[in-house]
Formats: sequence, C-alpha cells, structure tokens
Amino acid sequence: MTPTHKDPILVVVQLTGANDYMNTIVPYNNPIYYDNRTTVNIPADQVLPIDGDFGFNPVMEPLKGLYDQGNMAIINGIGYPEPNRSHFRSMDIWHTAEPVKIATEGWLGKVVRDLDPKAENVLTAVNYGRGLPRALALTGVPVASVGALEGYGVMSGIADQQHRTDALEVFARMYSPAIGTGPTMDYLGRTGLDALKGADILRTAPEKYQSTVEYADTPISQNMKGIAQVLLAELGTRIFYTQQGGYDTHSNQVPIQPMLLGDLSRGIADFFADIQAHDASDNVLMFVFTEFGRRVLDNGSGTDHGSGGMAMAFGDQVKGGMHSEYPSLKREHLLEGDLLFNIDFRGIYGTLIERWLGLDAVPIVGGNYEQVAFV
Repeated sequence: MTPTHKDPILVVVQLTGANDYMNTIVPYNNPIYYDNRTTVNIPADQVLPIDGDFGFNPVMEPLKGLYDQGNMAIINGIGYPEPNRSHFRSMDIWHTAEPVKIATEGWLGKVVRDLDPKAENVLTAVNYGRGLPRALALTGVPVASVGALEGYGVMSGIADQQHRTDALEVFARMYSPAIGTGPTMDYLGRTGLDALKGADILRTAPEKYQSTVEYADTPISQNMKGIAQVLLAELGTRIFYTQQGGYDTHSNQVPIQPMLLGDLSRGIADFFADIQAHDASDNVLMFVFTEFGRRVLDNGSGTDHGSGGMAMAFGDQVKGGMHSEYPSLKREHLLEGDLLFNIDFRGIYGTLIERWLGLDAVPIVGGNYEQVAFV
C-alpha cells in the first residue's frame, strides 16, 4: 500500500457527558467564579496559570507542557443558537452539524466521502470504541470500528489458516448477493465486505509497532495507543475517532472530573510523544470537543447542564494559545444561568475542513460560518 503519511490526518476525541468548561480552563482571577462555585471550584493557588486570568485544572500538567511548546490551542465560547441541553440531541447536533432539523448524515462521514470519493480505502476512517458515532455515519462510506487491535479480525480464533480462509470466503458470499438488490441491502452488503477487508488489514498494525512510550492502562490511553499503532502502520487512515465518557457530573464532580481530565491529559501527551519519536507528528491534528458546558452556579456537589463550551486542538501545525473570547460570567450576560457562546461550532468544523484537510466546508456544515485561526 502506498504510504500517505504526508496527507493531513485528523484525530477527533469526544468527551461524552458535557465536560465542565469552567473547571477545565479556570477563570481563577474572577471573584464571580468563586461566588458561584462555592464548593465545586479549583482553588486559585492550585491552578496551572496560562496568564493572569485563566489557568488549567491542576491535573492537566501534561497538556500544559504541550501548551507551553505552542502545540495546543484552546478554543473558547463554542456553541450554537438556541442551545439544547439534552445530551442526546446536542450530541446529534454536533455529529451532523444541523441544529434545526433531525439529520442522519455525519459531518465526518461527508469528510471521508470527499477525501476518498470512490471508497477505495476501507480504512480511510477508523473509530475506536463500541458502535459507530453518528458523526461518521454516511451511506456508502466505509468506517472500521474496533475495540482492542490485538486479536482483532473476523474469525481470528481459527488457528488453521486454510480453515480460516475457507470460513471467510463463506462469510463473504453471505454478503455478496445483497449487492445490487436495493439501496438498503446494497449498503449492508458493502458494509459487511468492507468490514471483512478492513479487519484483516487492521490486525497487522500491532505487529509493525514498536515504542518506548508506556501508555497508561486506562480506556482513553489504550485508545490513543491503538490510534498511534494504525497511524504508524501507514494504512492510509485519514480520520480517527474515539471518545471518553463520564463527564455528566451532576454530583461528586470534585473527584470525578479531575480523574477523567488527568487520564485524558496523559493519554494525549503520550500519543504525541509517541508519534513525535517516530517522526510522524507533523501532519497530525487532534480536536477534542464536548457537547456543551455546564451551569455557572454549582448545585452543591456537581454542576448541571449548561450551554457555551470549549474545545482544544493539538499538533505541530496548531497555532497555540487562547482563541476566541472566554464568555462573561456576569449575571446580565448569561443565558438562563449559562455561559453564552460567541463562536458557532460549525465555524470550528469549517476551520478543520478547509484549513487543515483542504476541502470545501460549505456543503459539509451547511453554510459559511466564522472560522478561527487555530490552524
């Protein structure tokens, strides 16, 4: 397979459950923050300062290192008009870039279609985790969705190679008759055949991989390791996707969120250390998002669903620093107790699509939206 390691690669990390923006990038010099967060706050003397007003949650020291190198962008105040505070609906909106009507076509599915219009590489997109995120769903677009790469493959438990080959041929014939008999069966048939093909290619990735980086034994770190394995195997994958859950901290937030952010920070830092050591980081950009922020006022032990949120981007080609404006915490500037957004998330997608991947963003996000120069 022809190496495509100089094509731009996008890694998307979804923080599921709505990560608390204000306790991630902390407005530690603002008394309104402490007035509203009497128990669920980050003490000012524990914050890792970015400047005189904002700082990182103290568990994010590995990411502070990337920030100090100029390889991390913080994108403030992201959202969309008439925010929806339902996890499921809001995530659907982020996945389809369609805030008004219910849509089924994923924004990244459209990206993959434009990157590989003839679907020549079944591994143009790879998802780590169970199921397929709606962001990647689009008829005719193959996406490999895996858990652990070790042992991955169809019927890999059959030791005898000839028996396995025979079994796979039978399996493939089950899918082939479906093709050409209608749109739904055609989709299912091609999806099945693509899965067979992709599985056997992906299972070779760990065999080619050597690294001195010791990833933590956490789900997000192991997914980062899997992404590194496939990326370094040069299989032509352009879009990687994974997620970390648990951010719906209505209660017990003080211990839970730092644990999650600590795991995330180490996983991301190890991933970039790994690919940098392999001289493979110059064409990789990672985008980390969550469906919305959380309320300005804490509820005693946690925080409830909010609106305006933030995202992060990492990579050698990222323009590091704080981008867009951190929303005002003043009561008169809030939306029903929530931070107001000042940049539409579709503009952030547009930045990734046009400035990083070199594609036309308009048909993917459904219009022209203000972009942010973090690439």
